[in-house]
Amino acid sequence: MRALGHPRVITMLFLGFSAGIPLLLIFSSLSLWLREAGIERSAVTFFSWAALGYSFKFVWAPLVDTLPVPLLTRRLGRRRGWMLLAQGSIIAAITGMALIDPAQGHLTLMALAAVLLGFSSATQDIVIDAYRIESADVSLQALMSSTYIAGYRIGMLVSGAGALFLASAFGSAKGTYDYQAWQETYFIMAAVMSVGVLTTLMISEPTSPDVHGPARSTGDHAGILFMFVAGVTGFILVFYFSSDPATELSRALAGMTGTEAGTRFMVETVRLAMGVATAWLIAALMIQAGIVSRDVMQDTYIAPLKDFFRRYGLKSALVLLLLVGVYRISDIVLGVIANVFYQDMGFTKPEIAGVVKTFGLFMTIAGGFLGGLLSVRYGVVRILLLGALLSAATNLLFIALAAVGHDLSMLYLVISADNLSAGLAGAAFIAFLSGLTNIRFTAMQYAIFSSLMTLFPKILGGYSGTIVDNLGYSQFFMLTALLGLPVIVLVWQTRHYLTPPAETNRS
Repeated sequence: MRALGHPRVITMLFLGFSAGIPLLLIFSSLSLWLREAGIERSAVTFFSWAALGYSFKFVWAPLVDTLPVPLLTRRLGRRRGWMLLAQGSIIAAITGMALIDPAQGHLTLMALAAVLLGFSSATQDIVIDAYRIESADVSLQALMSSTYIAGYRIGMLVSGAGALFLASAFGSAKGTYDYQAWQETYFIMAAVMSVGVLTTLMISEPTSPDVHGPARSTGDHAGILFMFVAGVTGFILVFYFSSDPATELSRALAGMTGTEAGTRFMVETVRLAMGVATAWLIAALMIQAGIVSRDVMQDTYIAPLKDFFRRYGLKSALVLLLLVGVYRISDIVLGVIANVFYQDMGFTKPEIAGVVKTFGLFMTIAGGFLGGLLSVRYGVVRILLLGALLSAATNLLFIALAAVGHDLSMLYLVISADNLSAGLAGAAFIAFLSGLTNIRFTAMQYAIFSSLMTLFPKILGGYSGTIVDNLGYSQFFMLTALLGLPVIVLVWQTRHYLTPPAETNRS
């Protein structure tokens, strides 16, 4: 119990709080703001793509490991310098969102601010994870992870329920939109991020030895940064300028097939793939031209991947990666439109904040503790399977809620079952991901896994509004439940793959 009072353990509570603030300001709180401003439901759910930075953070994780931040690194150290930079960018992004009124048609500016928030928040996650691992020995890691998760949930409560309570108290509601109410709410959320800034300034830099490989020259640093910027620029340009042709193509194909939502999804997926391919080609050309060292790329990107495939073998590794990519698909796809659904059912912001955000938070925490205890007793794979079953089954309860409409008792029942099962599945899934990671490549491999687990679900979730417009809520919830069936099959397959034949994951 004495370890609970250790400064590093307490620090992670406040850093977790700082990490938990931004997420719901992109998802649920922003979705309600946009709906009250009169934005179409299909457009609202596309904003969930602003959080794709969480799904691609492995791309720039090596930059956080290797590149110094001018002025800040020398004064604060590598980890604290990056932490403060990320937190400053988060505050700037939230403030920028507060200064934009979506009802006036400034959706592009709002999207850019939301993307900056997602990118900055994902960067903060990368550096906090690295700080946690490096700042204390193994005996404190479990407690530090626990306090980090607790702080993260509290931060989500503030930016979720807290933001809804504030916007309602300031006078904005469905049918009586008030931009100033939401502006003041987001200004307050930006101010709340000062908790993370103060924590960063007060803590000390980790003193553990550098385990990130050989020191790199200024040229290596510049090459990595230039490659990243060029790749991102190429991705954005291809994705942006293919918008109009993609829109026309989807309309033409929808006119022939009659399936507008499915056609649009396929076209947008092709746009995304083209952007990724462009970024990959730019990186390959820069390596070929010698702008970026092959040794740098080998150490930072290739070696962690080769290690994973070597330990598990090609077939097993692919099955495991597929499971990582789809395990949370039912929850995430439904979650993108959940707040809009509650509002469409007639629930007020205070009711959503009280039941979904506050009560739901405690049910998620309870489910997490239950999942952890059951995983220890019965094994991770069995609880992973139970979590997959419950996640799919509880989505069916939303069909009943859609049928009865505004019913607080039914809402409590649905949230109890859904959040309890989500917490249980989440605890087992984190243990599963930890078991896949080799401690020699912890940062990069865990960044890959945590990015992959949300990438496809978030892309699909961006179309949830369009799907609901075409199918209705009941059919949509049935679809999310059916999406969980392949996950159950994949979990069953993984029981053969969790112990690498050659060596353990802690080699």
